[in-house]
Amino acid sequence: MDKIIDRYTYRVTWSEEDQEHVGLCVEFPSLSWLEKTPEKALKGIRDLVLDCINDLQEENQAIPQPIASKAFSGKFMVRVTPDTHRSLAIQAAESGVSLNRLISSKLH
Repeated sequence: MDKIIDRYTYRVTWSEEDQEHVGLCVEFPSLSWLEKTPEKALKGIRDLVLDCINDLQEENQAIPQPIASKAFSGKFMVRVTPDTHRSLAIQAAESGVSLNRLISSKLH
């Protein structure tokens, strides 16, 4: 696999509970790696992801697609209360923009 682990979404954060840095991978939410330095935590989670991919391949199981390579439509639905919907519609009308544009600007 041509460096698929480079396409995944990683994060390193501090764990107050463990008093160490924790490496995480969004596409493999059950995996984590603890280390004393952020660099080692990143290396650890990347190595663990690679091991996991190798195991999945050996078992002929699906390998998670990297989020970065997925196509997104730009559309999603959010349900809100009728009162919130009304309030947002009023804000949009007062601002002279569509409800979609108002909500999009609030998400940035």
